[in-house]
Amino acid sequence: MIVTVVQFRMSNPVSLADARRMFESSAPKYVGLAGLLRKYYIRAEDGSTAGGVYLWENRAAAEAVYSGEWRERVEKLYGTTPEILWFDAPVVVDNAAGGAVLKDG
Repeated sequence: MIVTVVQFRMSNPVSLADARRMFESSAPKYVGLAGLLRKYYIRAEDGSTAGGVYLWENRAAAEAVYSGEWRERVEKLYGTTPEILWFDAPVVVDNAAGGAVLKDG
């Protein structure tokens, strides 16, 4: 599994209410998205940075999404180029699913 942290440095701080509205408008695009296991929308407490933390089945699934149309859409929505950080996630504990331990491979 792969975790990505996508961050946008906001030109003007975004309030929590405004961030929620922006996030809610894009959330349906991620429902049922191939290879995406989970997504958390994030906003820094001071509103200077927003983005998402994604758990992907594999890197290929993430790279397929982070190209072309996605990049154009999110740059338009947030007004800035995203920074994407990549991490391996060989083990995940999911307490919401009764403490399930997911292993890569």
